[in-house]
Amino acid sequence: MSAHPRPRRSVLYVPASNPRAIDKARGLPCDAVVLDLEDAVAPEMKVAARQTALEAVRTGGFGPRELVVRVNALDTEWGAADLEALSRSGCDAILAPKVRTPDDVRAYEAALDGAPAALRLWAMIETALSIFRLEQIAATRYDTRLACFVMGTNDLARELRMRLDVERTPMAALLGLTVAAARAHGLAALDGVFNDFEDASGFECQCRQGLDFGFDGKTLIHPRQIGACNTVFSPSAAEVDWAQRVEAEFARPENAHKGALRLDGTMIERLHLAQARQVLALEAAIRAASVAHSS
Repeated sequence: MSAHPRPRRSVLYVPASNPRAIDKARGLPCDAVVLDLEDAVAPEMKVAARQTALEAVRTGGFGPRELVVRVNALDTEWGAADLEALSRSGCDAILAPKVRTPDDVRAYEAALDGAPAALRLWAMIETALSIFRLEQIAATRYDTRLACFVMGTNDLARELRMRLDVERTPMAALLGLTVAAARAHGLAALDGVFNDFEDASGFECQCRQGLDFGFDGKTLIHPRQIGACNTVFSPSAAEVDWAQRVEAEFARPENAHKGALRLDGTMIERLHLAQARQVLALEAAIRAASVAHSS
């Protein structure tokens, strides 16, 4: 996590073919909006949806929300045109589906040649092959725009013939490996969607599971999931209090050169100071985004 992290607790997919849903997303308290040209759009609507997405990006009005567009894969008839149209649109990131190998990341990078340097690339982890290439895919961040892994749990479960419940036990190892690869190379990591948007308790349970695995946030399919997601992936009051006290202890002049201290009967080390600063930076970023949302 960077010193000034961008909150990505709640990342809402919105069909790019639905102008009313896009307009509604401009006022929702999610941290990011993904205008979806891929799974959410029927083949006969792909071209029109691309134009709607372009118009939405140009019009703006999304405030502090990160604006991402999920394109069709490069090996489809729409992929190259999606990337050409959106590379200079002004969106914050392009979400690439079905990333299988490091070469796939580099193919998207090549297709985005000439795009603004600020444009980031996010990669969907949703194929069996990608699981065996996670670390190599993550390592492409050093010479590409890659900034984030996004779990595509539905596609991954289908390809692997997994039967998943709320706890997702069969997929636990794959979720953990994805986070580990992302963290090894400084990438953000987002958990996959929860399909039953009417199951509030199941959704909250899966959010907490994603937090335990180390994800930064979760991708969502319905606005009613935003509130619980933001709550779970925000530092709690107790966590913020702990972080403030850890930082204060190490800031004392007599502790300036100490590697370990005692706090509340437990030992804290400088690795805990780094952790505390991450918590405080995230909490500050969330507060700043909240102010921007309300203004």
